[in-house]
Amino acid sequence: MVTRQFPRPAEIFELMSFKKPDLNARRRRLESALTIHDLRAIAKRRTPKAAFDYTDGSAEGELSLARARQAFEDVEFHPSILRDVSTVDTSTTVFGGPSALPFGIAPTGFTRLMQTEGEIAGAGAAAAAGIPFTLSTLGTTSIEDVRAANPDGRNWFQLYVMRRREISYGLVERAAAAGFDTLMFTVDTPVAGARLRDKRNGFSIPPQLSLGTIANAIPRPWWWWDFLTTPKLEFASLSSTGGTVGELLDAAMDPSISFEDLDVIRGMWPGRLVVKGVQNVEDAKRLAGLGVDGIILSNHGGRQLDRAPIPFHLLPEVVREVGSDVDIAIDTGIMNGADIVASVALGAKFTLIGRAYLYGLMAGGRAGVDRAIAILSEQVVRTMKLLEVSSLAELTPGHVTQLQRLVPRQRR
Repeated sequence: MVTRQFPRPAEIFELMSFKKPDLNARRRRLESALTIHDLRAIAKRRTPKAAFDYTDGSAEGELSLARARQAFEDVEFHPSILRDVSTVDTSTTVFGGPSALPFGIAPTGFTRLMQTEGEIAGAGAAAAAGIPFTLSTLGTTSIEDVRAANPDGRNWFQLYVMRRREISYGLVERAAAAGFDTLMFTVDTPVAGARLRDKRNGFSIPPQLSLGTIANAIPRPWWWWDFLTTPKLEFASLSSTGGTVGELLDAAMDPSISFEDLDVIRGMWPGRLVVKGVQNVEDAKRLAGLGVDGIILSNHGGRQLDRAPIPFHLLPEVVREVGSDVDIAIDTGIMNGADIVASVALGAKFTLIGRAYLYGLMAGGRAGVDRAIAILSEQVVRTMKLLEVSSLAELTPGHVTQLQRLVPRQRR
């Protein structure tokens, strides 16, 4: 029989402690986010549908993005045991320079439309975390202002080759003058992918108001207040705007881009040259033979060709073929630090986060980006400790099995 007694108040209070209320609403909501998916949910509540869907969506049926995320979820880890992991080293060297973590911020276009702090928040958070920040050709902050926000850190510039080549050449010269150390020559956007969410939402630059957008904005007055009371959006590479994002891209991009353009840009650029958007082994081998400094396996976050190859599935073969000659990085679908660890284990030198960073930005500006980086960093460290590796160099393909749902049929 259990002996019962009337509870004594002093004993009750010994077992209970009350959390001090936090009156800062932004800090409260960000601290409640334990995963990138949590940040996404907050971002969706706080951002008008058209801007959120531009970030969250991809091309056509959005199969490429879904498959990329599924590929990371279909990872089986193989941990070691009885190894000292009281401390782990997450630092790495990529494209000739250091990073405190095995991931950096990917280039994203029209960023200040998502939240007004835009690239400045991303660059500042990257500086604080000791990781690289990448500015897009279609960014909404100037090259020089990004450098001012991250004066001592690593800044990278992502380049589209425009129909008017002088625009692209001018951006290359400005990035070099501002001390950016790496140029991402992007090769997967001869034309814009069919981003159907944007078309259905009527998402355009500048935003076009309709009864639907006004109705959607009513519960989100803070977004419109920020948008209307901060400096006008400016695009370094676009002299005129008006139309959907896809229409703007189609007007600016040049489907005649070729290896000759790569040679021209290489002759202009004094730093590291990396090619972004590689999606097969043969192209990776050709680029390695040309002496580029790095290759980024990417299907543009699923925003270009739907049903494109899954970069994470492509990674092991590309590393086997050219990994000893060039640094291989990967993006698309990364939502967890475990995705990053799995990529490094299979040979990637580095990873890039796009949506994960933007969800944090929309959830809470600069503080939200800091939170996104902190979440991923904590997950990287925890996964490494549970695998019982104390440095990134100790990760090997033996730590990971890629479970595949999609297996090609035999060709006859």
